[in-house]
Amino acid sequence: MKPKTGWGDGRLMDAEREAVAGETAGEPRMLADYGCSCGENPLWHPDERRTYWTDIPNGRLYGYDPVTGAHAACYDGEPVGGFTLQEDGSLLLFGVRGSVRVWREGALGATVLEEIADEAASRFNDVIADPAGRVFCGTMSPDDHSREGRLYRLDPDGSIRIVVEGVGCPNGMGFTPDGRGMYFTDSSRREIYHFDYDRAAGEISNRRVFARVPEGEGVPDGLTVDAAGCVWSARWDGSAVVCYAPTGEVLRRVPFPVRKVSSVAFGGDGYDTLYCTTAGGDRKDADGASAGALFSLSVAGSRGVPEFRSRIGL
Repeated sequence: MKPKTGWGDGRLMDAEREAVAGETAGEPRMLADYGCSCGENPLWHPDERRTYWTDIPNGRLYGYDPVTGAHAACYDGEPVGGFTLQEDGSLLLFGVRGSVRVWREGALGATVLEEIADEAASRFNDVIADPAGRVFCGTMSPDDHSREGRLYRLDPDGSIRIVVEGVGCPNGMGFTPDGRGMYFTDSSRREIYHFDYDRAAGEISNRRVFARVPEGEGVPDGLTVDAAGCVWSARWDGSAVVCYAPTGEVLRRVPFPVRKVSSVAFGGDGYDTLYCTTAGGDRKDADGASAGALFSLSVAGSRGVPEFRSRIGL
């Protein structure tokens, strides 16, 4: 199943905006609790009809089958900061030291990048495939904090280059439905940015602030963009998922029973379920009894779209 590349222009008419704002979301439903220290990067695999997610510091990858309710750990190794779904159905794992590896049918395969010389003391944190199969991938600040994080672009031929420097903590990304814009989150600055995006060249430009999270409301973490162009943003230390209109207006805030909601992604056959990862499983006394669990959320009036697939090395 190939991802769609066009879903309208992403603008909400007044009536649509009122409908979205007026709908009520269901209660978050806990699906699997592995007590993840930092659960992240939920991603629906339409071929396998399951959701994958990672526990970054513990180096584990999990899978959940919504039909049977079965879930299990399927990878145990070096930390995986993020991953994409490849065109051939494999997963592309972005790890420590700038490493990028293929994972297929429960086993590691080809190595795309062994390391990035200047990322020996850091790791990837959040990644997303673009419509042409490239991958935008952020790296954290090195352990010695000698510089801030970066956003790279990995091209299908395996070459990689820096596209944004001076990032506090690179996080959630997504594309506008018309394919002309890209969102990018800097959690440290509590800001979500909007870039102009050139699909043919893979270039991003003209950065401006889309949304800024006020002090005391947590920080923006992972995000996804729905079929209407609304941005769904997880709130680390904010106990919520927040939905923004394409204008940046807050339409909906869904409370969670845990402090650290880390990322979100639509999935299911109709892309009508929002899968949400959480963190803090190693400190449930402070972050909540179900901290570190995978949750689902049924959001009336909203649906997602398939994520783009990467084509690295294919």
